Amino acid sequence: MYNHIDLQDTIVALATPSGSGAIGVVRLSGNAAITIVNQVFRSKDLTKVDSHTIHLGYVRNEDQKIIDQCLISVFHNPHSYTKEDVVEVSCHGSRFIQQQLIELFVRLGARVAREGEFTLRAFLNGQMDLSQAEAVADLINAESEAAHQMAMHQMRGGFSDAIAQLREQLIHFASLIELELDFGEEDVEFANRQDLKDLVNEIQKLLKKLLDSFQLGNAIKNGVATVIAGRPNAGKSTLLNALLNEQRAIVSEIAGTTRDTIEEMLNIKGVHFRIIDTAGIRQATDQIEAIGVEKTLEQVAKSAILVYLYDMTQLTPTEVLADIETLQKDNLKTLVIANKFDQYQALGNPAIDPHLAELQEKHNCITISAKEKLNIDLLQEALFDLVASGNIHNGDTIVSNSRHYEALQHAMDSLDAVLHGLSIGITGDFLAMDIRHCLHYLGEITGNISSDDLLGSIFSRFCIGK
Repeated sequence: MYNHIDLQDTIVALATPSGSGAIGVVRLSGNAAITIVNQVFRSKDLTKVDSHTIHLGYVRNEDQKIIDQCLISVFHNPHSYTKEDVVEVSCHGSRFIQQQLIELFVRLGARVAREGEFTLRAFLNGQMDLSQAEAVADLINAESEAAHQMAMHQMRGGFSDAIAQLREQLIHFASLIELELDFGEEDVEFANRQDLKDLVNEIQKLLKKLLDSFQLGNAIKNGVATVIAGRPNAGKSTLLNALLNEQRAIVSEIAGTTRDTIEEMLNIKGVHFRIIDTAGIRQATDQIEAIGVEKTLEQVAKSAILVYLYDMTQLTPTEVLADIETLQKDNLKTLVIANKFDQYQALGNPAIDPHLAELQEKHNCITISAKEKLNIDLLQEALFDLVASGNIHNGDTIVSNSRHYEALQHAMDSLDAVLHGLSIGITGDFLAMDIRHCLHYLGEITGNISSDDLLGSIFSRFCIGK
């Protein structure tokens, strides 16, 4: 799809969402963008206007029939999004008008843009690197303050700067080692091996920090799968309603009311949690309930956080721990929530019970009353802490892209090979090769090293007009 990219073409696409609205924006980019629009604009000579100016007038087709009264925004290269001449035609938001304009510009020499081709041109023309280009898509899709901040930081070059500094230091050592190869018979050493080892250790610390941030970045970007599970009548649906502050799930004293999963999005301090209410876990009494219990177990297996809710007036610590044991899996973070605390105290039980202390030895345990909305704020705080751990607003670079994560992991493996080579005293040519491998993977992140297949995979996920 992107194997033969002709930057001499002028491209056109709708830059606003398709459909009816107050306005629509048709964008053109390329050498002929201004002259194409100028042929059908009857207000000013657009070839003579200044960059970053806006002009009101009518756009007519070849038969001089008015299509619409439009605002024409002109951006001269290289001071535009794509570093090419760019024209944005703001028209009324009729789908018919938008299509008429696009078809007119195509007849006059433009071609319809491919997915993400405007941003692709910005990358190819040096306006941004590949990680910044990917951040554009993340910014468009951001649905929370944290996701917006993370995308803005990356789009402004925060991630790129960190990677560039690492590559620059490694390139210096790689060049010194390869210079040694030119003097192979002289037995000289330009690259101090201890300095190289210290540098690799330092870079690995930085890479590990970036790799460790991926869990948080992925959570901010895609939402944290959080399942509420427990026995029937523990108050799971009541808890979902309390978290959302609305009556989303049916609440009943009848055990087994929830037969299917209910999923809703909850925003806590800018992090999205995909809260999933599930059927109670017990020996099912009918086939439909059995399917619901099976779905509960499937949701737990796919989730990042398990909120195990139990009725503290009914279950003992032994029963609670036994239930959790059946649900536990690797990398599943667990919150144990003791519900119906108000009823528990009404029965004459102490405010702090020994059985809670027993549970807290193994798990983070919070007492609540979902019905009375008691300590719901503490539960939300605990959910946020499980994901963010105090790192969400520290300004550090956060990795949210799985492609970047994979490249960083390969870079880390390459540096492991460098350290191993240093420990056994391998020759400089093999050291240089391992360093070059690391440089390759770091370069894949920013686009210093890229392929047509990689570009196609990335930009095909963009909307047409971006």
